Amino acid sequence: MPHWIPPWPAAPADRLLLGASLLIALCVAAVLAAVAANFAMAHGSGAVAQRRRSPVATASMLGFAYLFYVLIHRRIGVVPVAHLPTLWALTAAGCLLVIAGSGVNIAGRLNLGRNWADQVTLYESQSLVTTGVYGIVRHPLYASLIWIFVGTALAYHNPAALAAALLIFTPAMAVRARQEEALLARAFPDYAAYQKQVGMLWPRLPRRA
Repeated sequence: MPHWIPPWPAAPADRLLLGASLLIALCVAAVLAAVAANFAMAHGSGAVAQRRRSPVATASMLGFAYLFYVLIHRRIGVVPVAHLPTLWALTAAGCLLVIAGSGVNIAGRLNLGRNWADQVTLYESQSLVTTGVYGIVRHPLYASLIWIFVGTALAYHNPAALAAALLIFTPAMAVRARQEEALLARAFPDYAAYQKQVGMLWPRLPRRA
């Protein structure tokens, strides 16, 4: 074997971590490629009716992602899990959440099409998207990023990363979502009914009759 190829880990826990790392890396790469495609498509989205700059945009999200990566890479706040079945369960749950989040994120970008913008923007040709993954949550792009971060924290059994995702990133996504909804509610009379039917960042549980 060439010297630049690391040996396959012997310990089951190390093999599990390596497999999870490869899967998460592939998912993140797919999402980043979709973001790049959004930026490319945004140039042809048409005239802007309203635009408001927001502190929560792609640059600040990438900044948080870097801090999150540091927590994961340097194992800051990691809690060792010696019980192998528990480790398998945490890693599997985390990976499934990352896969689901990545799928929803990419599907949401496809559903949104040229309505996407980095800043809080309302195009003159804007349409209200409520189908596809937008029938699950009102802001699937932001929700799915939360799921990806939470899933990654679980897969690496890192409570510090989990706290960062829930206490820093999630509130930031809620702020950005509310900024967008303020514009959408004024532009689309049906938006209020949509808000009542579909959760903002988490799927809404069916109401009992």
